[in-house]
Amino acid sequence: MHRLVVFFFGWLLCQPLVAQEAPLQVAGATTVNVMQAKHLHDHGALFIDVRPAREWGWGHVEGAIHLDLRWHFASLAQVPWPREVPLVIYCDSEVCAQSAVAVEQAVGWGFTRVFYFRGGYFAWQLFDMPSSKGSTNERLALSSPDP
Repeated sequence: MHRLVVFFFGWLLCQPLVAQEAPLQVAGATTVNVMQAKHLHDHGALFIDVRPAREWGWGHVEGAIHLDLRWHFASLAQVPWPREVPLVIYCDSEVCAQSAVAVEQAVGWGFTRVFYFRGGYFAWQLFDMPSSKGSTNERLALSSPDP
């Protein structure tokens, strides 16, 4: 019995370490695959990477802006853009639920053309789509100009 209790508590402690699959859809948004995301990319949609800075530095969709979900994504709510601007939001893969959370927030802030790129950056890389590495220039799209 003691072993069972120890096993159960050990299992509970490890649960946060288990990857959780991202939802298939988010209400108010359109889920897109890598080919649909590429089409949106080619037509000027704004790609937003919500991964941590370390992962952004390893590589990201070319032309994307970095708004780490934990630290910077909420600033999107205050941006005075038309709410019809097409946003493609992604993280690393189908086991990253951060993009789903970000998509839900963007829809809640009134953005009407939100695309949930569930496959994320790993799918983008797998299909050898245009990528950038280590650059922070794209992030300037939401930054205030220096005085």
